[in-house]
Amino acid sequence: MRRDAGRQAPSRRRPLRLILRRGLWAGSAVLVLAGAAVAGLLWASLPPRQGRLVLAGLAAPVEVVEDSHGIPRITAASERDAALALGWLHARDRMFQMELMRRNAAGRLSEIAGPAALRADRFSRTLGLRQRAEADVLALSPEGRDMLEAYAEGVNAWIGERGRLAAPEFLPLGAPEPWRPADSLLWAKTMGLWLSNNWRTELDRARLAALLPPERLAELWPADESPGRADLAGLARDLPPAARLARLAAALPRFPLDAPLPSTASNAWALSAARSVTGAPLLASDPHLGFQAPILWYLARIELPGGRFRAGATAPGIPLMPIGRNEALAWGFTTTHSDTQDLFVERLAGPAGYETPEGPRPFTIREEVIRVRGREPEVLRVRETRHGPVVSDLDGAGGEGAEVGTVLAVSMANLAPQDRAADGLLALNRATSLAAARAAAALISSPPQNLMVASAREGIALYLTGRTPVRRAGDGGLPAPGWDGSHDWLGFVPFDDLPHRENPPGGALANANNRIQPEGAGPYLGRDWYGDWRFRRIGELLAQRERHAPGDLAVMQRDAVSLFAREMLPLLRALPRPEGPAGAARDLLLGWEGEMAPDRPQPLIFNAWWPRAARLALAHGGVPEGGWPPTAEFLRFVLHPDGRGAHWCRPAKAGAGAGAGATEAAPPFAEGGACAALAATALREAVADLARRFGPEPAAWRWGAAHQARLEHPLLRFLPVLGPWSGIVLPTAGDDHTISRGGMRGDFAHVQGAGLRAVFDLGDPEGAMAVIATGQSGHPLSPHWADQAPLWAGGGGAEGRPLLPLGTAPRQSGGRLSLVPGE
Repeated sequence: MRRDAGRQAPSRRRPLRLILRRGLWAGSAVLVLAGAAVAGLLWASLPPRQGRLVLAGLAAPVEVVEDSHGIPRITAASERDAALALGWLHARDRMFQMELMRRNAAGRLSEIAGPAALRADRFSRTLGLRQRAEADVLALSPEGRDMLEAYAEGVNAWIGERGRLAAPEFLPLGAPEPWRPADSLLWAKTMGLWLSNNWRTELDRARLAALLPPERLAELWPADESPGRADLAGLARDLPPAARLARLAAALPRFPLDAPLPSTASNAWALSAARSVTGAPLLASDPHLGFQAPILWYLARIELPGGRFRAGATAPGIPLMPIGRNEALAWGFTTTHSDTQDLFVERLAGPAGYETPEGPRPFTIREEVIRVRGREPEVLRVRETRHGPVVSDLDGAGGEGAEVGTVLAVSMANLAPQDRAADGLLALNRATSLAAARAAAALISSPPQNLMVASAREGIALYLTGRTPVRRAGDGGLPAPGWDGSHDWLGFVPFDDLPHRENPPGGALANANNRIQPEGAGPYLGRDWYGDWRFRRIGELLAQRERHAPGDLAVMQRDAVSLFAREMLPLLRALPRPEGPAGAARDLLLGWEGEMAPDRPQPLIFNAWWPRAARLALAHGGVPEGGWPPTAEFLRFVLHPDGRGAHWCRPAKAGAGAGAGATEAAPPFAEGGACAALAATALREAVADLARRFGPEPAAWRWGAAHQARLEHPLLRFLPVLGPWSGIVLPTAGDDHTISRGGMRGDFAHVQGAGLRAVFDLGDPEGAMAVIATGQSGHPLSPHWADQAPLWAGGGGAEGRPLLPLGTAPRQSGGRLSLVPGE
């Protein structure tokens, strides 16, 4: 029996092996076929770049010629046809980016991203961005609406033709919905949130008001002492408890897409003909926003009849050029950082109302249904007061305000009705004189910006845009009482009263987010201004020669010298030499002049030291960890040579923290003084942290190993294989305070900066040059996904040029498309 059984066993195993083998082959075949099908769909989603295509809505044929980087030259018979063709091109190359933008602003990210996006959706729905954009369409001029409608026709032609293949991301998500004119206005609403965040500062101050005396609270954001010139020659008892304010702060998203980003943004400067080698005005512009792949900007040149043209940077989602030039004028923008947002404390009057100077008033109520991928929809109840939407309902405490009988409402100028920014940008694109540019600026109601302009015939100018509130009282620094009208807005500052500037005697204008009016000058724009280090560095470089060429301005945009570092270095050099790696690090700083170069260790040492020093000072003053960000402006105040901020160097309790051994009699910056001790402690701690990450020898550290630009797809970055494959990572120069902006996270990753650099020469119709941080395409398989990134990061390129020409005829031709009217 055993022998028979033994003989039969192999015969039983053979069919099992055969079944397993066949199953493995079948499974492999299925995987191969599935992979081939996915690859085929991805390949099919690559857009056409050659041929003849019918585009319904065109009045005449449009020719599109691309250069070797996929930058189109659009030749159209009318502005409307150009807008329609641009809409088609934007959709072809950036449809998913456009979809994310409108979903983010409309509060519909959760439909595709699930519960992780609920925080952002609740915020956008509470502000009512979609409803406000729809109302603003009706406030536009007929010409403005027609441009948005033409653009939408072009976008929808692409969607209608491609469906799920409109972009590879739509393969699992389904075809995007048709584009509407109001969707384009959501772009400006999004910019208004990205570029105006004062109300968050008010919220943070309110949280700390119970912990710090008023004089210490004011010093967290020290008074600005810069010249403020563009030309170069008692509510605590009514506030919600601090714990509730902290919950509200945690519930608020950051943008874009919840990223913790630096707040300041952009450089722009202009030179008159007398300061230009070409004999005509020059303009440079590099806006600083959060990084993503693809970047926000899309380069293009549009040729129109009669010698008219536009060349520069468009933004997918809108039919106009935010930064660019035409046949007579060039323009760029920086953020003003004027205070156009206020929090109001509203006292409740019963379960459904709030107090006003005229008596109780009911809330305006609306319900928002948020659809969430993978779970049941959420119903959000939004309350609005006469000041604006109630944002404290977002804190997760139930929203009834029962703890203290109050709620917080926010007023934002960019949410005010009759926003005609699209009309203003259209007028700017058409403007051929300073007077026309000024009139266009008056129409750009949001966001608050400094508009830098250069005219071929009339010189240079800086105009402020956006609506700035006139307050009955107060400086907008803390939440204000809303029930008595004492701090209400009385309207907006008249455009002509804003501090504009035209043709200064020195022949140069510049702004780098610094204060743009002298201290105490009217009208009141705000109390919080960023340090002017980038602005002063621009001035230094412009002063090095009387006249500049366009290429000089392009080189300036890449300057990586930090004047903030130069201000701090004397103190660091004067410290007694510590032992060990900290001493070696201090030695490296002795001959360094503040250049944030990627091949040097000093930028890493400095940028690890100064936030540590600022955090130590905040802790000494009683600010809890995470209670206030460590800013360079604050540290400059603390370590000012005249000792004005030296009290922050001493710990609140004797014997605690840095400087515990210092005596009150010792000068703060002398050996053994409190500020010298704080700086030395911060250096030792920072170097110890760096040694754990980069090794024990400071001379071997390199800034470029830590400071790398990370340009990542907003969704693919979360996937294990596709994230690293699709991400663009490049070592870069600069930091938060250099012209070549290197805005960082705490781990030194470069996450914010000049995603676009552009220079315009008004003496030459071909005089337009630009580069973006990624490439023109949003498709990771496209050759134009990241082909501008090496040029953007390193400069020079094959021809030694840091920027790409945007002339009429590309030097190396890429695709060619003929778009013809439909029947």
